[in-house]
Amino acid sequence: MFKIIGPFSKKNTSLMKVALDTLAALLKSKTNARRAVDRGYVHMLLTIYVDWHRHDSRHRYMLIRKGVLQCIKSVTNIKLGRKAFIDANGMKILYNTSQECLAVRTLDPLVNTSSLIMRKCFPKNRLPLPTIKSAFHFQLPVIPASGPVAQMYNLPPDVDDVVDESDDNDDAETESEIETEDDKDQNFKNDDIETDINKLKPRQELGRPLEELKMYEQFFPELTENFQECDLVSKEPKPFVSNANLGGPIVVPTAGEEFSAETNPSVIGISLKEGNPLLTEEYNRRPAFLGLPKKDSIKASSLLQQNVQRNLLPSCQCLSQEIVTGLDRISLQNTSENDQYYATGCVIKKDNKTSLTPLACSKTCEHVSPCGSSLFEGSSVHLGKFCCTGVESEEEDSKSSSSGEQVVLEVSDVSPVHDCDLYIEMVKTTKSIPEYSEVAYPDYFGHIPPPFKEPILERPYGVQRTKISQDIERLIHQNDIIDRVVYDLDNSICSAPEEVDVLKFNSKFESGNLRKVIQIRKNEYDLILNSDINSNHYHQWFYFEVSGMKTGIGYRFNIINCEKSNSQFNYGMQPLMYSVQEALNSRPSWTRVGTDICYYKNHFSRSSIAAGGQKGKSYYTITFTVTFQHKDDVCYFAYHYPYTYSTLKMHLQKLESMHNPQQIYFRQDALCETLGGNICPIVTITAMPESNYYEHICQFRNRPYIFLSARVHPGETNASWVMKGTLEYLMSSNPSAQSLRESYIFKIIPMLNPDGVINGNHRCSLSGEDLNRQWQNPNPDLHPTIYHAKGLLQYLAAIKRLPLVYCDYHGHSRKKNVFMYGCSIKETMWHTNVNTASCDLMEDPGYRVLPKILSQTAPAFCMGSCSFVVEKSKESTARVVVWREIGVQRSYTMESTLCGCDQGKYKGLQIGTKELEEMGAKFCVGLLRLKRMASPLEYNLPSGLLDIENELIESSCKVTSPTTYVLDEDEPRFLEEVDYSAESNDDQDAELADNVGDYEANNQEDGLSDSDSTRILLS
Repeated sequence: MFKIIGPFSKKNTSLMKVALDTLAALLKSKTNARRAVDRGYVHMLLTIYVDWHRHDSRHRYMLIRKGVLQCIKSVTNIKLGRKAFIDANGMKILYNTSQECLAVRTLDPLVNTSSLIMRKCFPKNRLPLPTIKSAFHFQLPVIPASGPVAQMYNLPPDVDDVVDESDDNDDAETESEIETEDDKDQNFKNDDIETDINKLKPRQELGRPLEELKMYEQFFPELTENFQECDLVSKEPKPFVSNANLGGPIVVPTAGEEFSAETNPSVIGISLKEGNPLLTEEYNRRPAFLGLPKKDSIKASSLLQQNVQRNLLPSCQCLSQEIVTGLDRISLQNTSENDQYYATGCVIKKDNKTSLTPLACSKTCEHVSPCGSSLFEGSSVHLGKFCCTGVESEEEDSKSSSSGEQVVLEVSDVSPVHDCDLYIEMVKTTKSIPEYSEVAYPDYFGHIPPPFKEPILERPYGVQRTKISQDIERLIHQNDIIDRVVYDLDNSICSAPEEVDVLKFNSKFESGNLRKVIQIRKNEYDLILNSDINSNHYHQWFYFEVSGMKTGIGYRFNIINCEKSNSQFNYGMQPLMYSVQEALNSRPSWTRVGTDICYYKNHFSRSSIAAGGQKGKSYYTITFTVTFQHKDDVCYFAYHYPYTYSTLKMHLQKLESMHNPQQIYFRQDALCETLGGNICPIVTITAMPESNYYEHICQFRNRPYIFLSARVHPGETNASWVMKGTLEYLMSSNPSAQSLRESYIFKIIPMLNPDGVINGNHRCSLSGEDLNRQWQNPNPDLHPTIYHAKGLLQYLAAIKRLPLVYCDYHGHSRKKNVFMYGCSIKETMWHTNVNTASCDLMEDPGYRVLPKILSQTAPAFCMGSCSFVVEKSKESTARVVVWREIGVQRSYTMESTLCGCDQGKYKGLQIGTKELEEMGAKFCVGLLRLKRMASPLEYNLPSGLLDIENELIESSCKVTSPTTYVLDEDEPRFLEEVDYSAESNDDQDAELADNVGDYEANNQEDGLSDSDSTRILLS
């Protein structure tokens, strides 16, 4: 074959093409590939390719050029071939030739194949970390007997867990990825779907002795309360009518409307408890990132509570701020006549060591009330770059007010449950492993949804190819790479750079996650995320601060140690950014930002320890480019809208203070203490009885329970926003909300994993384990929140008060819309090849009613994405355990997209907090309709709502498990990704047509994502 192929010639081109195709096929054999390497054919193939590339100026012989590349591709499947390719300077040769082909769209097949070869041959690098374990350590009270946490604890201290020496020793590694990754779906079929009917049948069992379960009686005082001393709405006996108010119209706030809640006029303020100091002086020192003159003080915000004339409790209003050129001086001052009080803190001045040191405020302000002035007493909490300060004197105040332009921060539209003062108080009692002392500005100011729509971003042509090409340049032009560490959690000596044109980073605040930052080029940075504590993986959630930027410059950020094989960042999702400057200009909002966004496999490899025993598994990169609007701004970036544990505590306390106790029964208890010493709150909400007469008390006690939980996975912050919508709706004065409260008793655990949320984990708690895989056998020492949440449900089962509905709120990183997973024996059997006895199986189809209702009422909800299949891998999740062991038929996981919607009212839009909160409210309305349907005296259940058998029979019985496997391929892969990722094949010559289309499947998403072959369509 090598005698036939040769340098450029217009003769015998057909024979040349056949010879190249044959040779490429032969070289797929390891033996032949080694023989070719030994004879020096790799260098010869590269020389032939360059010759054809130079002489084929009119691109008439693309098939021959492609054939040469296919031969190189085959021989580089083995390690010897890759080494020979590198030694022959193949990276530079293919990089230069592919760059010359970029201008001609029809040459894309050559560019794509060249990129594939270069990516495959790019030497695997270790992450620039001392260890892949978390930078933070927490000693567990009990070490698990087995599993990844036990394995990690048993590692010898001198083991390098970042990369294994043997990771790249086997030729089979790359080859096996090529052969198996793309065909993954064909291999597993329905293996994960449970086929044992005995395991599928719910077996209600307490699991714990009844005497032990009596400890949970304290969480159900509503079952024994007689309300004799309560001031109820009416004490006159009235005819007892069950669900008397259910016939009224349902009024639901939509995403475009504001929630409103009546406030008890007698409630004027909130008593704030003093917390313990969070941290030592080491964490009190912050670098001065803004480059302020040494003679100037940094002024920061005074806090205002203003009683808005909407019967809302006073919420913190951040007032006016004076902007001096270059942000040399910043001051927030009072400009409202309705101010109630200020909050003052410590004056922060810049010393000669360019660090911000807290100094006590030596002057008191006569116009400051004691409530406000005590905000920062006994605490070392810092507020971002601009720390809270009081006005030192009237003279200084007048000087500063005349030196700049006044910008008023009016946040009258902010949620009534956000209170800046109260948030600081909540932070004081939040315990983190790193002992954070700083408060991120977005969490302090709060978030107002932007008034504009944020469409799903259209993916630009060739963006992934361009980014990969720039990564390859790092190897070819190493002298152009700065490779400078500018932020490092593992190195306390690493200080912020002094240069003006270098960005400064920080993530030392609640829920923050950023471990290391390396400046690659002048405006390009590699970012490395921290592993979950007591774990060596789970890198996806990020939340960090950036400052020191200039305007008009595109800064590229690469998060280089992600683990999931695909992401919605490839399908229109953008990261979120919060600008402090915009917040000071009356726009305190998280907004979607970034261009040239893509998610792709990179050249950093995971160790077998991190990859569960598999060698050579690669990390993935999220890359995005941002151009900042304001010079020297302070901006925050996040994977999704942050919602911290301190925010939840503030939210619950505000709700408790705002409700009308004559109408709403609201109770907040501490379910347990977490490993980190934080309280896991549990909330009870229902309507107060109409009077303290027996009939009304009886109706109160006999209301069915609804049990809700959320945020078991810290990185799924959208679950907390949905829960916020649920809580605010339940506490509202809406007539349908009152009907709902009169119909049910709600038990809600709004945050099952406080420690994970606080410490910036993506999936685990401090135990290093996924808490949603511990429901079968939770350990009271390692998984206290799950142990006691399950205990509450077991207690309800023991006293014969099973919840009507259990729903666990989650977020989904790979699918669009909002949808539910439930449990059904019959549907599980229908989707396997085991048909015995399934046709005779009787099952109440009521589990489908609530999802069907939501698909008709909630615009973001998609019934087509719902699934009721039970998988083996999910048998220890809350949904399956509550269904199987507790006996709750309507046991669900409700998944909300991190990206956006591809159907309904919000089609083509990225999801925001308005839509998420609306979903939480719509869920409540669905429960109200479920109550009406479940009442045989009022309604007959529509037959069409439950007529599912024909739908299921029509759907394919070979559908793979939608909750386990379809996740990876829920969205169609980009052809660009398939064509030149390291695990793909592109042997087709059809792509050589004159009018070659875009390799990225921009228009295939709608057609494939709703395909019957990849979804269980039950509409």
